[in-house]
Amino acid sequence: MKSRRAWHRNVVVMLALVMSAGCAAPPSAGRSDTQSPAAAPAPPPAPPPKPDPVPQPVPAPPPQVVIIQQPPPAAAPAPMNEEEQQVLALIADLQRYAAETGDEHKRELVNVTQALNRTKADVSRIRLAMLLTLPAAGPTDDARALALLDTVIGKTPAGSPIKQLAAVLYAQIAERARGIREEQRKTAAAQEKLDALRAVERSLLLERNRNAGGAGGGGGGGGTGR
Repeated sequence: MKSRRAWHRNVVVMLALVMSAGCAAPPSAGRSDTQSPAAAPAPPPAPPPKPDPVPQPVPAPPPQVVIIQQPPPAAAPAPMNEEEQQVLALIADLQRYAAETGDEHKRELVNVTQALNRTKADVSRIRLAMLLTLPAAGPTDDARALALLDTVIGKTPAGSPIKQLAAVLYAQIAERARGIREEQRKTAAAQEKLDALRAVERSLLLERNRNAGGAGGGGGGGGTGR
């Protein structure tokens, strides 16, 4: 009986230890009703404090996609035809003429005139027209230059680059010729006025000389009468 009580005490102690550790066990199924009631179970331990929630990183906004529209590739320039190449050569020649000396202009004038007589080409007409307007090659001849360019403009198709170049040169030479004629007209008018003033001056001088001579002759006759 004492061993049973000791066993019971050991069981109670073990149950207390287990309950204090948080492990509750059901009562033994074979315990008799005559056994003494067990000690009151210890209150369950308080649940451990919940840890603070770990802040979750804020996801970065997705990168903005910038769509850059590339310009369409430029179309390759069309190859130049023979007439366009002739126009480029003409422009280069006109620039070269402006830097040449008088002797070089004269040689160019002879060569271009011979080429025009052989081929009657429009490019030769334009070259000769420009040389005729340069004073370094000799006396200028704007009238002949305009006539040569007018021939090119009249016989060349409307969309021709050679005709367009001839039209530009014609307009420039014609404008310069009008300016020269206007200056000549003004110079002639000024010369006429100057000549008229000189004529009046000569007339006044003659009249004064006549008056002076008449007065001297009258005085001499009076002295002789005395």
